[in-house]
Amino acid sequence: MRAGKAPALLLTVGLAFAAMPAEAVVILDSTWAEEGGGPDNEAAGFGAALRLAAEPQFRAVLALSTDGESWGEASGTWLGNKDGHAYILSAAHIFDLPATTDQYVVRTPGGDTLGIDHLWVLPEWNGDPNTRAGYDLTILRLDGEIDDAGPQPVLYTGGNEAGKLITFVGYGNRGIGSAGEQEAFYEGSDKAAAQGIVDSWDGLVRPPVEGEDAGNELGIFLAKEDGSIENSLGGSNWPATPLVGLLGSGDSGGSAWMKTKAGWLLVGVNSSGTGEAKYGETSWFCRVSSHRGWIASIFPDARFSPP
Repeated sequence: MRAGKAPALLLTVGLAFAAMPAEAVVILDSTWAEEGGGPDNEAAGFGAALRLAAEPQFRAVLALSTDGESWGEASGTWLGNKDGHAYILSAAHIFDLPATTDQYVVRTPGGDTLGIDHLWVLPEWNGDPNTRAGYDLTILRLDGEIDDAGPQPVLYTGGNEAGKLITFVGYGNRGIGSAGEQEAFYEGSDKAAAQGIVDSWDGLVRPPVEGEDAGNELGIFLAKEDGSIENSLGGSNWPATPLVGLLGSGDSGGSAWMKTKAGWLLVGVNSSGTGEAKYGETSWFCRVSSHRGWIASIFPDARFSPP
């Protein structure tokens, strides 16, 4: 485990099965209050996060469920269709190993449910988010196509994520910086989004060394509005935008995006986080750029940005 990196909290459980319930991203207290959140009205404060996630460039982010009824247990992103099948990029850790196709179904934007008929887990993934978050990838092939997820997303192939603002999207638990995830913040099954500055960037270690951090992660820190908490990743102690936040349980497998001159590019897959998802904690993302070859070997029709 890389020095200074706290143990990761896996982010896979949705409200219906959660020991720590709520629904999709942890946000600033101030933003929550401005959006109408308050005592006895906790779920009303996530309008900005919901509106951000509803923007058309994030339509490809989908919900996963173990039973086809309770959504938000995990997330994924549609990559495109081929030969009658949709392909979904998600996080490997959402599956119990050995991963099997019967553990989840996927909901399309239009509300249809598709099953998984084949899946691939990145070979170097060993189930340990503390040392292998940078290898936390799986690709799912569904038993039908998806035709209502918007344009195929473009995956980033560069190495300049450090210091950039990313927007991450998922269907997981909700909360606020002072409280973390709480059941009172939950309402509905829509995806939500938040933002963060990439204060931690690691290159890929290949082959990975057992017991040591294998790199390839993006890390963001949730600063407090008054700047009173020191940024453990070395960045600013102040929130970059009113929409900053952290991943919540169930956001795993969703995606992180970066806006560039070429448009919105998918830069990471939601992996894990530290502590209780409160102020001063960190969320981690698996960089997709380093795994372009593996992704293309499974789904050659994936779209990638110019190198």
